[in-house]
Amino acid sequence: MSGTDDEPISRGEAGLLFADWKAAPAIVLAVSGGPDSLALMWLAARWRRSLKRGPKLSVVTIDHGLRPAAAQEARAVKLLAGSLDLPHRTLRWRGDKPTSGIQAAARAARYRLLAQAARRFGASHVMTAHTRDDQAETVLMRLSRGSGVAGLAAMARETERDGMMLARPLLEIPKARLIATLAKARIGFASDPSNVDPRFARPRLRELMPLLAAEGCDARALTRLAARAARADAALERMTDGAEQFLRSLDHGSARPGVDAAAFLNLPAEIGIRLLLRTLTQQGYEGPPELGKVETLAASLQQAMARGATAGKVRLKQTLAGAVVTLTSDRLVIAPAPPRRGRSR
Repeated sequence: MSGTDDEPISRGEAGLLFADWKAAPAIVLAVSGGPDSLALMWLAARWRRSLKRGPKLSVVTIDHGLRPAAAQEARAVKLLAGSLDLPHRTLRWRGDKPTSGIQAAARAARYRLLAQAARRFGASHVMTAHTRDDQAETVLMRLSRGSGVAGLAAMARETERDGMMLARPLLEIPKARLIATLAKARIGFASDPSNVDPRFARPRLRELMPLLAAEGCDARALTRLAARAARADAALERMTDGAEQFLRSLDHGSARPGVDAAAFLNLPAEIGIRLLLRTLTQQGYEGPPELGKVETLAASLQQAMARGATAGKVRLKQTLAGAVVTLTSDRLVIAPAPPRRGRSR
């Protein structure tokens, strides 16, 4: 994308940013009162007007009920949406709020409400205003947690969540360009105080960005890392698909449960871990397990096989993520675990 990091986005550039979704039947724009999402709405409205035929756009603002100013910001978004001939609706996160992990809970509630809105409007996509700055901060957060290749890929331009497709057309655009776009259009915006609240990890990392940039670790470098990690992740997933097909081919026509243990444990470590994670997610009932726990399980399987035992005897049996993993001298079986007492499947 052309343009300097503080130059307004032109009409032509906007057309390129949104071109991938020209054929969508309807799109929900997730808009708060902040600069990023207001710029998203402004640019999307201009893009839609330039098309003879294009998706219907609707604007949704989520009021989490955490700040008194949020209701006023939602009304301001509604006024601007009306001036752009876009329908607007404010959805509120109701009910009790957690005393800890409030940002994660608010984020989950936001996507849940946006998914509901998308279904109500018949929209195929929800668009969010994540920027290059957000992507860089996400990479830093994943690095600090020791994420693997998939985690370092950070956010994708399009992904599925809560039964909807999330679209991020501004993922390669620096925030400064969005602010410049609003300034040129003479559109004001609100600032969420949580964005500078040091109690939360993302604002603390944001404060570090100028120091990191001075060492060459700026937003461009971090987003380049994310793109390369995404490319590597896609290749590794293809290799995992191939490994899964290979293991199935070894038992072609056989009714034996599981897979050949020796063949599985001879896979490259990364492929074996990915296949373990994939199978545990499919067979278990607790959702995807933590990567660190899968890595520990993979090491335990290798150690158990190396110890040796009587043919057919169980060498390791372990439960993880609602699935039972059983290793014998020749088979690795991963199956659903019996439901815990008081829990129905």
